[in-house]
Amino acid sequence: MTTYTTTITAMYTVPNPTGYVVNVLFNVSGTDGTYTANIDGNIQFQPEQNQPDFVPYDQLTQDEVIGWINTATNNQENYYANVQGQINSMITPPVSPSSQPLPWGA
Repeated sequence: MTTYTTTITAMYTVPNPTGYVVNVLFNVSGTDGTYTANIDGNIQFQPEQNQPDFVPYDQLTQDEVIGWINTATNNQENYYANVQGQINSMITPPVSPSSQPLPWGA
């Protein structure tokens, strides 16, 4: 069973409204105990004046921002599937074709 973790790696803000987050960079990683894989993501937000649930930048928590990502992208499962695909490829590497000498010689 793969365990997934989302980590915020950077946030960008605009000054008006003060400290409004407009861009979040994040990483989704997964591990099955043996193999680990990850994918980076980026989501942008539009500044909105007088937003009723506005939280000042210095009071934000990582869990809260991860919640924004999950709500805004609505495809957390796609990130998980991508990471799982990478792990599956490590467990069972895909077969790649290779050039062979022609059977009738040169």
